[in-house]
Amino acid sequence: MKKAAWITTGFLLFIFGFSALVLSLVGVKISFLVWLDYPGALFGFLAKIFMIVAGIVVVYLTTTDWRAEE
Repeated sequence: MKKAAWITTGFLLFIFGFSALVLSLVGVKISFLVWLDYPGALFGFLAKIFMIVAGIVVVYLTTTDWRAEE
């Protein structure tokens, strides 16, 4: 995938994970992420945290210039 696609994927993971986490505190659920809460509330919470962290990691790894680091 190209760099822009990876960055977009990372930001979408972060945005959907963060918004799902904040909205779940109010009691609202994003319709296509409802399946995360079926195994239990703890699993849903951890999955949303994982989405946030994975989004940050993907964006960070994509924007790092590895050739300049050497």
